[in-house]
Amino acid sequence: MHRRFLLLGALAAATLATPWAHAASGPLKIGFIYPGPVANVGWTFQHELGRKLIEKEFGPRIQTVFVENVPESTDAERVIRQLVADGCKMIFTTSFGFMESTVKVAKDHPEVIFEHATGYKMAKNLGLYQTKFYEGAYLLGMLAGKMTKKNTLGFVASYPIPEVLRNINAFTHGARSVNPAIKTKVIWINSWYDPTRERQAADALIGQGADVLYQNTDSPAVVQLAQAKGLYAFGQDSDMTRFGPKAHLTANTVNWGVYYRMKVKQVLDGQWKAQDTKWGMKEGMIELAALNPAIPADVVKLFNDKKAAIVAGSFHPFQGPVKDQAGKIKVAPGQVISDAELWGMKWYIEGVEGALP
Repeated sequence: MHRRFLLLGALAAATLATPWAHAASGPLKIGFIYPGPVANVGWTFQHELGRKLIEKEFGPRIQTVFVENVPESTDAERVIRQLVADGCKMIFTTSFGFMESTVKVAKDHPEVIFEHATGYKMAKNLGLYQTKFYEGAYLLGMLAGKMTKKNTLGFVASYPIPEVLRNINAFTHGARSVNPAIKTKVIWINSWYDPTRERQAADALIGQGADVLYQNTDSPAVVQLAQAKGLYAFGQDSDMTRFGPKAHLTANTVNWGVYYRMKVKQVLDGQWKAQDTKWGMKEGMIELAALNPAIPADVVKLFNDKKAAIVAGSFHPFQGPVKDQAGKIKVAPGQVISDAELWGMKWYIEGVEGALP
């Protein structure tokens, strides 16, 4: 989606601290643009749940509209401009590929507030928001490391960008923390949502010996295949249990509503300002689906203890020692990865097989 070509940008380093006020001449009209279909699963679906949450929360004080299936191209600019023309005073653009279009329209319309998901460019009227998905990925890796019988994990990956690499590396690091023999095989499909290619990639990984599968893609195809093959898998973005109740161990999901609630309230209270917000489990943005009953009690305890440590801030998924796949120390023992290294990640961790595309 979209979302996620996360790069480290100098413009995202500072908070642009000019509070914004909404003129109370009527409801605050808020627009959302989505890269995919609303459907009932995946990245866009989770944003849609957030939109519905703020509608319920703020009632007649706001009015929301959305446009789905917006291409991550220059066509996005046309859609954003139309939302402005239709009276939207706050616009959420929910994918990385919308960044340049958002920046352009924000510059032309300083009277409108813009919020962009997973980008790195800011302005006085343009804020950023992104997730610490890697926190959940580490915990899923711990489960995978305990549940595998072949010590081989499979990862269906979208694009070779920092966000996806963080998730691959955190997943592998978590798995190797409980099972050092683990190796992770990765297949890139260069798409966020393509059920056919996702299934083909998962099938190929199974053929290479993987018996636990994870994904950084949006359809339930991987979970469905694992169910059919009698293997284990994890959902991503939203809970995919219903697509494979025996296979689905848990899911790394995102609750955008907690962020949307905060930002809309800031506008209504005259306190909005452009910020670069990175939230995870502590803030309630990253949530893990219910655990599969097949997971042994001792593994559940291990999982819950580590989850509590992440939420409390006493443990970081990229806490040293961390080595890259060549054995070079990337994070020294007793240290935590730097923000620059984390958000601009361009390498595979020890235990991941193959070369980056």
